[in-house]
Amino acid sequence: MRMPVSLFIIAAFLASLAIHVFADTPANCTYEDIRGKWIFMIGNKGHDQTLNCSSFASPVMKLEITLYFPDLAIDQFGNTGFWTIIYNQGFEIVITGRKYFAFSKYKQDGNNITSVCDQTLPGWSHDIFDRNWACFIGQKTEELRPKQTVFSHKELRVESGRLYRQNDEFIHQINQQQKSWQATRYPQFEKMRIEDMIKMKGGRKSTIASIPKPAPVTPEVAIKAKRLPDNFDWRNYNDINYVSPVRNQGNCGSCYAFASLAMNEARIRVMTNNTLTPVFSPQDIVECSEYSQGCDGGFPYLISGKYAEDFGLVEEECNPYKGIDGKCSTKPSCQRHYSTKYQYVGGFYGACNEELMRINLVENGPMAVSFEVYDDFFHYKGGIYIHTGLRDKFNPFEITNHAVLLVGYGVEPSTGQKYWVVKNSWGETWGEMGFFRIRRGTDECSIESIAVQSEPVL
Repeated sequence: MRMPVSLFIIAAFLASLAIHVFADTPANCTYEDIRGKWIFMIGNKGHDQTLNCSSFASPVMKLEITLYFPDLAIDQFGNTGFWTIIYNQGFEIVITGRKYFAFSKYKQDGNNITSVCDQTLPGWSHDIFDRNWACFIGQKTEELRPKQTVFSHKELRVESGRLYRQNDEFIHQINQQQKSWQATRYPQFEKMRIEDMIKMKGGRKSTIASIPKPAPVTPEVAIKAKRLPDNFDWRNYNDINYVSPVRNQGNCGSCYAFASLAMNEARIRVMTNNTLTPVFSPQDIVECSEYSQGCDGGFPYLISGKYAEDFGLVEEECNPYKGIDGKCSTKPSCQRHYSTKYQYVGGFYGACNEELMRINLVENGPMAVSFEVYDDFFHYKGGIYIHTGLRDKFNPFEITNHAVLLVGYGVEPSTGQKYWVVKNSWGETWGEMGFFRIRRGTDECSIESIAVQSEPVL
């Protein structure tokens, strides 16, 4: 049987995906590394979510699971489920009413990183109701050659200690080169180090140098998308604003937490017609989540979905935002709010596209998205952002993966340019009162590649 054209294109992408990163963990494992037959060695069940799996070494049962293209999982008994790679960090499987999540194994010796992609670090398994937890480790039946990577950030770390300085010539060049958006100087940035600015746009451990391209649009999705309005905005839907207030993450690389929580805040507002208007605590994520790296970065899939389902979210007063790492200080008596049905838009990593994002946005509410941040984006004042290709020669920035909240889309009447409307977490004095617009339909800065959505539990 011949493979459909759309799946062939996705397969070609996934087979060639080789992401060079310094991400949530230093592991660098691709889709093809993970796809195949795995043996899971599982410990005693019956624990709760406080289970510590970091030193797990006492398996009592074995499970064989084969992971097929694009997201099919089958165990040795013939039961079927689904799976997805999580960026290049690890993978999650859902089968026979249980979930299995683990980070890929790696070894670190100074700046020398060895990715062991045919093994996992100790991971967590639990039933879909989050009641019955166990630890496990995974071993792929096909032995893979370890990947050697050297990270040498010594020179960059020295440079990043300098104070950030804005370059008026660079801002002038941005405004001279194009007319789609306007650049400006932001005085509040002058007090920050370059390292602080890197954290503000995602942090080094959220860096992904190669992000999947949008998947092909199927005829069924294209038909459904044609029925959508040309312009849509959850800030003014039937004269009601369903988006929670803009916040400021400061110089902590916690954008992944702000975007994830903002999605849950907005979707609860949509589901209850603003009867419930919670504001959740990013500090709880920064301090307490084992699925991220605090102020050094993280990814929305593991927070807006997995952490929110496994551990729940607390409201801001339970752990007010400090923007620094530290021990978990969330009040134990605080109520937890949960989400479920979390996934990459399209169902798995690599299946997203513009039309699926528009459909999900209109039908379900705002969602967390990620995109690559370049030097010029810091100076955005208003208009439809399109990366200029210019680089500020004074600032040694890396391209980072910044998480934000998608709230709407539209078409500029005067030019016909399509755009997304996005909520940032850099305060109301930045951009268009804390929001920005960015070109739509061209995967500008990879914004149409890895959207994440989940459903709050009321």
